[in-house]
Amino acid sequence: MDIFDKIKMDRGPLGQYQKIAHGYFMFPKLEGEIMPRMKFRGKEVLTWSLNNYIGLANHPEVRKADAQAAEEWGMAYPMGARMMSGQTKYHEELESKLADFVGKQDSFLLNYGYQGMVSIVQTMCSRKDVIVYDSESHACIMDGIFLHKATGGKSFVFPHNDIARCEKMLQFATKNAEETGGGIMVITEGVFGMAGDLGKLDEIVALKKKFSFRLLVDDAHGFGTMGKTGAGTGEHFGVQDGIDLYFSTFAKAMAGIGAFVAGEEDVINYLRYNMRSQTFAKSLPMPMTIGALKRLELLKTESSLREHLWAIVNRLQSGLKENGFDLGESASPVTPVFLQGNVAEATNVVIDLRENYSIFCSMVIYPVVPKGVIMLRIIPTAAHTFEDVDYTIKSFKEVKAKLEAGEYKSDKIASLLNA
Repeated sequence: MDIFDKIKMDRGPLGQYQKIAHGYFMFPKLEGEIMPRMKFRGKEVLTWSLNNYIGLANHPEVRKADAQAAEEWGMAYPMGARMMSGQTKYHEELESKLADFVGKQDSFLLNYGYQGMVSIVQTMCSRKDVIVYDSESHACIMDGIFLHKATGGKSFVFPHNDIARCEKMLQFATKNAEETGGGIMVITEGVFGMAGDLGKLDEIVALKKKFSFRLLVDDAHGFGTMGKTGAGTGEHFGVQDGIDLYFSTFAKAMAGIGAFVAGEEDVINYLRYNMRSQTFAKSLPMPMTIGALKRLELLKTESSLREHLWAIVNRLQSGLKENGFDLGESASPVTPVFLQGNVAEATNVVIDLRENYSIFCSMVIYPVVPKGVIMLRIIPTAAHTFEDVDYTIKSFKEVKAKLEAGEYKSDKIASLLNA
């Protein structure tokens, strides 16, 4: 069969909804300044879908640093991969300051978060090594594990945050590693970005007393938001020293592009010289690098931003809970709101929120959550106000009442989406 003919018949799990969902549920266009209130289809909406946790996207000092760096250096400099011709003192400075902030000896700057995590797993784990990982790990971790398995490597998965099963998998992994002569890498997340619950880093680190393994943590949603100084979920639990490789992206609290991995100097140097995704990729452009330095400076010095984020989070989450909403096990700014309903009801809930309440948030349905469950995912930021929170709680109460009364049991969706 011709490859193109094949994809025309099978559009994929998300692509099958393209005709009715494109531009509204998928690939929506939010326009205007990155703020809590933006334009969607020409109408102002209160936006709860941006990972701009501490409000740096439009911080005046950030905008100034970005603009000045772009004016001075342009978007092309430095040209080439860092190993060949793309190294600068600013890249090195950013790595040093990131490592210091998260309490590690060294760090390596990466172009992208997703690509970076895939490549870390691929580089660190040979076919002799064994990976033990949480079942709800992010897709970038999973893709790294798929590459590991494709080369003949072994992996063992434990149910989400089930430490007893993690210990059991470590027993299997230990036996396998003894046979192959390899090592063990445990991979989990600090904050699970969909449901907002925390990886049990303290309990996993405690398992090092029983087993020999290294721990890699993806803390994309914890960096800048969790811990006394914002250094992440390891700091929150007091086990940052027990994390052997600490990874995060700039796309969340740093409101930028790029990522980094931090750890022991020898290990980071190994990654620096062996990560194919960085060896064969152009260096991160100067405006993004200098912009990240400014973002990191503000993250460290402007604690009021993080404090206001948590004031918004606490008011939102406590208010929703007081009004009978199920937020799962979230212990982070990520705020999932679980409702009961089918796919048609879920789409109508979101349309009502956007069209009649001017609230824009993301919808998550099966297979990410079980059938019959609707998850509305809210991302509070330091840019939001208490008025935004109170209006959203009031609106959600009304929408929940409509859902329970059966007012969303309709399939008349296409006419609106195709308008």
